[in-house]
Amino acid sequence: MKPSSTTEKKTRSGKQPLDVDAVRGDFPVLHQRIYDDKPLAYLDNAATSQKPSQVIRALVEYYEEYNSNVHRALHFMGDKATARYEESRASTARFINAPGVRNIVFTRGTTESINLVAYSWGRKFVGEGDEIIVTGMEHHSNLVPWQILAAEKNAKIRMASIREDGTLDMDEFRGMLSRRTRIVAVTHMSNVLGTINPVREIASEARSAGACILVDGAQSVPHFPVDVQDLDCDFMAFSSHKMCGPTGAGVLYAREELLEEMSPFLSGGEMISKVRDDHSTWAELPYKFEAGTPNIADVIGMAAAMEYLESVGLEEIHRHEVELTHHAIRRLEEIPGLKVFGRAPERGGAISFEVDGIHPHDLSQYVDREGVAIRAGHLCAQPLMRRLGVSAVSRASLYLYNRPEEIEQLAEAILKAGKFFSHGS
Repeated sequence: MKPSSTTEKKTRSGKQPLDVDAVRGDFPVLHQRIYDDKPLAYLDNAATSQKPSQVIRALVEYYEEYNSNVHRALHFMGDKATARYEESRASTARFINAPGVRNIVFTRGTTESINLVAYSWGRKFVGEGDEIIVTGMEHHSNLVPWQILAAEKNAKIRMASIREDGTLDMDEFRGMLSRRTRIVAVTHMSNVLGTINPVREIASEARSAGACILVDGAQSVPHFPVDVQDLDCDFMAFSSHKMCGPTGAGVLYAREELLEEMSPFLSGGEMISKVRDDHSTWAELPYKFEAGTPNIADVIGMAAAMEYLESVGLEEIHRHEVELTHHAIRRLEEIPGLKVFGRAPERGGAISFEVDGIHPHDLSQYVDREGVAIRAGHLCAQPLMRRLGVSAVSRASLYLYNRPEEIEQLAEAILKAGKFFSHGS
């Protein structure tokens, strides 16, 4: 899909600052005012991001012009839908520098992608007494599937510790690796602490021990350039809806030789080659793992989102987020009684914090009335919450369209909340 002229103007090279006002012009939802005409400050991007007009138009175009099933029909709309769908696969491979389209399996999102690996690879290659290494900062999506697998196979989960500053204890991690280690499952960037883990180093250590590595890229792929070949990972999972694309679409990248060895995750139509009365054979990669009618429109929309992010510039987006994150932490820490969790030197824009005397849920509801959308709760990371000594946190998470004024809006809302709750009103 060709970007709009607005986006074309933003495309640039070199270390130029991101034109946030121009970017915001592409996101219709950000222009609304809520609750007595307050400007909307959307700071919940780690949960889901907003969608630019370019992505919305791609969805409308599909439904208005060539809505049809793929890989089946022998008519104009079916041919066009199939071509767009497979162009999206090629775009995805380029976006993460995968070797080719056979490495790209479309799923419903990060959660399904990780479950696919745990089911199709794990149930074949993990056995009794084997070990699965995770970290203490994993999202439930990159922990629970491995727990289920370990319980079924009588294998063992080992969890590498997090240091006081929110970084992974690499010495402890190295010490956990052994001949029993089958896979290391690690988040690229923590959705709670913002910590960016040294995935390339982790992959090298895992490979030296003869283990595979799966990377949860849900919080990294949308925010900075990711090269799966450079990272040398075996699997990477990520979601469309966190990177300006539609919900219900995602990606599993995997090495081709691993996909060849794995059994299908779902079965039925499309994933077969030949079906006999008593047995079947499977389709070529990656279709072996894409049973049934796929989420055609949202995969096409996801590719449009990738093209949009590339047109803006992933490096520029990352620089903007790093600067804004440092500014946000400085501003928040000026607020009496506020504590930010995580001080990793390499980090992204997920900022979790607590405020003395205010439950995170109460704070979230209060700042919402001031026009600020943040997240509150255990953030699908209960083991990490226990390590932090809390049951829940508040989180502001930043993206390419956020600006300093929204940080100030959040800070002022927290200060007002402090006065409100201190008076027991």
